[in-house]
Amino acid sequence: MLEIGKFQKLQVLEKGAYGVILDGDDQGRLLLPLKECPADTEHGDQLEVFVYLDSEGDPVPTLRRPAAQLGQVAWLKVVSVSNVGAFVDWGLTKDLFVPYAEQQHKLIEGRHTLVKVYMDNQGRLAGSTRVDHWIKDDAQGFKQGDKVSLIIADRTELGFKAIVNHEYWGLLYSNELYQKVNKGQEIDGYVKQAREDGRLDLTLSKPGFSKDRIQSVTDAILSALEDNNGFITLTDKSPPPEIYAAFGVSKKVFKQAVGSLYKQRLISLEATGIRKN
Repeated sequence: MLEIGKFQKLQVLEKGAYGVILDGDDQGRLLLPLKECPADTEHGDQLEVFVYLDSEGDPVPTLRRPAAQLGQVAWLKVVSVSNVGAFVDWGLTKDLFVPYAEQQHKLIEGRHTLVKVYMDNQGRLAGSTRVDHWIKDDAQGFKQGDKVSLIIADRTELGFKAIVNHEYWGLLYSNELYQKVNKGQEIDGYVKQAREDGRLDLTLSKPGFSKDRIQSVTDAILSALEDNNGFITLTDKSPPPEIYAAFGVSKKVFKQAVGSLYKQRLISLEATGIRKN
């Protein structure tokens, strides 16, 4: 069955002067314009296409890749606003409609907003900025250390809410962030803790101690000391962004590496920095 709003592979049935005919399964034969087809496309090839509906309600395949498919969230630019809704640019020739009833806040032309792609009662793809209505608090099946995709949402007193795998809410704590994040940013992260209430605590660095990981950081610290006459102006009290800028790791990992070097008596800790012994 053809899936509207999803990426899928369709077989080329024939190639003509104006495009190729794809096997749309229950939706019949679909035309992909020649200007979108790879030059070497032949009968029997499989093309990965995105399928949406045109203004007449007919399925249209495209090789263009929208910012989000059905069920996903993306940070999209508002291109026009009316009293019945707004349109946002999601990367296709046909903009995505956001009905007035699905607007959590007033949309302003030229600005960006988080949009969830859903299917309305008439089977048409549409967008919603009522992200809280779609994203769940109760996440199941996660464990510490799981790698996840994140979309940064609103800032809170504790940190930043983030959408996990387009489905669940999680939280990045401000005191553990070692790099700047912005609303709408897509970034990889990890589950720091899957709490009993189903909520997810998140981190941008992989949790857990790894000897190889720490060793790579200790090597980097020693190399930096060699390059700076045996002294660097970083300590375990340095701000996380400064540590990340120097070594690309969180403050916690940096402190573990420094502790390892100190126990081996390879460095001395001073008030203003680290000195090589």
